Amino acid sequence: MNIAKYEANENYKYLKTLEELFNSLTDTTKELDEVAELFVPIMHTILLVWTYSEHYNTPSRLVVLIREICNAIISACCAKINGVEIFTFIESGEQREALSKLSLCIDVCYKFKDAYFEYKAESKNQWKITTNALFVRLDSFLERCQDIVHFVKTIQQFKLIQKIEIGNTKGKTLSASLTAILEEFDKSTAIFMEVKYDIMDIEMRQFDDDFYKFRQRIKELERRLASILTQGFDDSDTIAGKFKLLDAFDALLERPIIQDELEKKQITLLDLFKQDLKCVGAIFMEGKALVDKVDERAPISNNLPPITGALNWTTGLLERITEPMEKLSLISQSIKDREEYKDVKKLYNSLCKNLKEYNEHKIKLWEAGVEENTEGKLNKFLLIREDTDIAVEGFIRVNFDPVLVRLLREVKYFLLLNIEVPEKASLLY
Repeated sequence: MNIAKYEANENYKYLKTLEELFNSLTDTTKELDEVAELFVPIMHTILLVWTYSEHYNTPSRLVVLIREICNAIISACCAKINGVEIFTFIESGEQREALSKLSLCIDVCYKFKDAYFEYKAESKNQWKITTNALFVRLDSFLERCQDIVHFVKTIQQFKLIQKIEIGNTKGKTLSASLTAILEEFDKSTAIFMEVKYDIMDIEMRQFDDDFYKFRQRIKELERRLASILTQGFDDSDTIAGKFKLLDAFDALLERPIIQDELEKKQITLLDLFKQDLKCVGAIFMEGKALVDKVDERAPISNNLPPITGALNWTTGLLERITEPMEKLSLISQSIKDREEYKDVKKLYNSLCKNLKEYNEHKIKLWEAGVEENTEGKLNKFLLIREDTDIAVEGFIRVNFDPVLVRLLREVKYFLLLNIEVPEKASLLY
């Protein structure tokens, strides 16, 4: 009897050190961020109890403590967000707010697990307890939160369908199909949201069946979306059009079924872009020869001077290939690992290098001629008297050199096109 009394008194003495921390943990007025700040002090105190207590340092008693803490964390999270509030956020179009609160719940749970494993290491592996025995309810709650996040994100993504417009010959038909899919999705969501229990309550196992049925309905809608994307992709006859379609479906591309369907089309995109790179390369080589010869057939706008016109032309070619390459760089890693992508990347880098080197060469040649051709011309009289047969004293005419006129015109268009002006030309301007 005395031994039991001694043990009870000692346990009370050590557990008393946790009382204030546990009271704070169960305080429903605290924000979840404040709750998370208690995890390290709690685990530190538990480790001290384990180290110095003679009786409260057994695995079974540690399991009880950790499980109670997990229950308190779950209660704190459910006090901040529940199923009714989540449905209210969805109905009012505030899915981001719901996701923010759910993400905070998930973050708090993981922070506690991190704190536990940190102090388990501090105990020098004396806490030899299976993880499942400790976190069975917390892991169930985490899984439930992640399922609800998936549900809310699905709604967020499908709501963007109403903003998608598909063009080309099949555009009207495909757009009508998108509207039908959105209507069916709204019905499926409404059915799920009619549940009579709190979806955040992990004791409600009916959630698993209801959520499974919802996911099955959504998978069918995703297959139909993937079909629409494929038809729209095939109907578009330009790379720009295909990328525009992918941009329209951007929010839905992370859906697994749509992503799988898309990968089949990415090889086609790579091949089309490769052909376009070769076409741009041929245009550059042909146009470069005409520009260097100052041929009237050179691809330079009539209203632009020679140097700026050439730079504007090559900049246009660069823009033509840069945007598609940037979009291709965002495709799945499995496609990037293919030889087709590596060939396209190599061809793109080579063409970009040639275009940029050509621009630099044209600017350097022009800059070298600026000082040579304009030296001393600014020191001449702006007006001069010209002798003629009509008047003894002659006419007065402007003596502004044509070379200076060309220089000023070039610099003017350099500035208009946001091209950096060489220092010598800038000073003269």
